[in-house]
This record gives sequence, structure tokens and C-alpha cells, in this order.
Amino acid sequence: MSEVRLAAEPRTEFGKGAARRTRRDGKIPAVLYGHGSDPKHLALPAIEFARVVREQGQNAVLTIEINSTSELALTKTVTTHPIKNYIEHVDLLLVRQGEKVTVEIPVVITGEASPGTLVTQDASTLQVAVEALHIPEQFEVSIDGALAGTQILASEVVLAEGAELVSDPDTLIIAINVAPTAEDMEAGAEPGEAAAAPAEEESAGDEPTEG
Repeated sequence: MSEVRLAAEPRTEFGKGAARRTRRDGKIPAVLYGHGSDPKHLALPAIEFARVVREQGQNAVLTIEINSTSELALTKTVTTHPIKNYIEHVDLLLVRQGEKVTVEIPVVITGEASPGTLVTQDASTLQVAVEALHIPEQFEVSIDGALAGTQILASEVVLAEGAELVSDPDTLIIAINVAPTAEDMEAGAEPGEAAAAPAEEESAGDEPTEG
């Protein structure tokens, strides 16, 4: 993941009205914090920052230039408007070269499981500790040819060199089961339930009845 330089301006006005004015000026309200320092309230260039998030995801590492100084920061939280989808606010975390940070990394499935199976991805991200300037974009998990009954846990995902798993190692990432038949779907039964029902009915019929 490459480093990006962005020029930021200090913010001296706060509150909803000030934030709206900042966004009207083509900037995004942001807070830079970490390492025990006082939070710095900034305004980031909206178009440039949106391009960084689009190209590098929400774990982008930025060199923030503030007046005559520069700070290395990790994009920690990006808040977007729920309807209009523009970026409302950004939290930035101060980092140092060589320092490890804890981030969420997307897990992407590759390959095709065996025919007649249903693939379910229970977790779409993994939390890992990784060096700030070497954050991977994603982790890939191959399910090529996997059979029904296969389960892939967090501990089985191959991480990038230097990354340490923070998520629970027993977290289920991918489960591969027998795909439901058309009859199962119509009956609303889980795979295997429909086949078990007749056997249960037959055994019930064998029980003696009281007269």
C-alpha cells in the first residue's frame, strides 16, 4: 500500500454549522489523534481524500501536511452520509514508521467449490496487527474443489508476512455445505431435513397405541 501526501488546514470552528461550512468549501472535517498528543482538528481536501479511499480502501496511510509540518497517519474511521453517500467526517490515527497498527482487512474468496455445494462467508474481514506502511489490501482464501462439510477458520487464513492475527483464531470465515434442492427450498427446510422427515414419521407409526 503506497503512501499518499495530502495538504490539510487547521480548523478553529466546531459544531454542525462549522462542519457544514467546511464541506461546502470542498473539504472534509477530520480529527488527527494518537501517541498521547492533543487531537488536531483539520480540514482535508474532499476530492483528493475520496480518491485515496476509492483506490486504497479505508486503511490508507497518509502523510498529512499541516502548515510547515507533516504527520504520518492511518485512516481509522470514515463516516459517510447514510443517504447522500458523501464523506461527513474522518478520524486519523498518528503512526510512526515501523509501528504496528490493528486494522480490519477484507477476506476475498477465490476458486469454485465442488458442484452441489453452497458457500457461506460468515466473516468478511479479519482483524490483524501489521506494520503501518505495509498494510495488505486483502487476504485471499481459495476454496477451489472444496467439498461439502469444509470449514475455514481465521487461524487457517494465510496472512501477509509480518501480520499477526488479532481476531479469535476459531472465528468461522467460510462454511461449505450441501446445496439445498428445489424441494428443500419449496418446503423451507434446511438441507437434510426433508430426507429425515419420512423416517421420523415411519418410526412414529411403529409405536404402540393405547386402546
